[in-house]
Amino acid sequence: MSKQALILIDIQNDYFPGGKWTLDGADLAADNAARLLAAARQRGDLVVHVRHEFESADAPFFAPASQGAAIHPKVAPQGGEPVVLKHKVNAFLGTDLKSTLDQHGIGALTIAGSMSHMCIDAATRAAADFGYDVTVAHDACATLPLDFDGKQVPAAHVHDSAMAALAFAYAKVVRTDELLEG
Repeated sequence: MSKQALILIDIQNDYFPGGKWTLDGADLAADNAARLLAAARQRGDLVVHVRHEFESADAPFFAPASQGAAIHPKVAPQGGEPVVLKHKVNAFLGTDLKSTLDQHGIGALTIAGSMSHMCIDAATRAAADFGYDVTVAHDACATLPLDFDGKQVPAAHVHDSAMAALAFAYAKVVRTDELLEG
């Protein structure tokens, strides 16, 4: 059996009510991510926190060194858990995420966080391309409504479309309860 890691991506203050880029369902997703985090810590699995900061202080959210760019307290790192700082959508691009996983002999990943259609999608696809066995906890992910071609796309549809695409070819996509029971 492959060594397992939990990757928590962009569960940061700006995505929560009162932040600069509020996501639908951020609190519920973070609650589920916190449950996964507690279980991973109990098992002794590697936990990696990924935190996004834009490189410009005038960024719409996640400005460098801002409180909004800090990891949300519900899933705060502890005990030397690695924190990967990224500046791009893909958590593997320009970071030491892959080398951290490889140094620990990780073969299987569980991914949770935000935004479903962006950073979760990009990291999941990259991880699968690198050969990791990937699982996404879909109810531990959040996103927001989008506009496309003059149409408003509700957040639930954005999320479901992203998860359906990942489930088709890149990852096992399951509920948090299913992961905790297994």
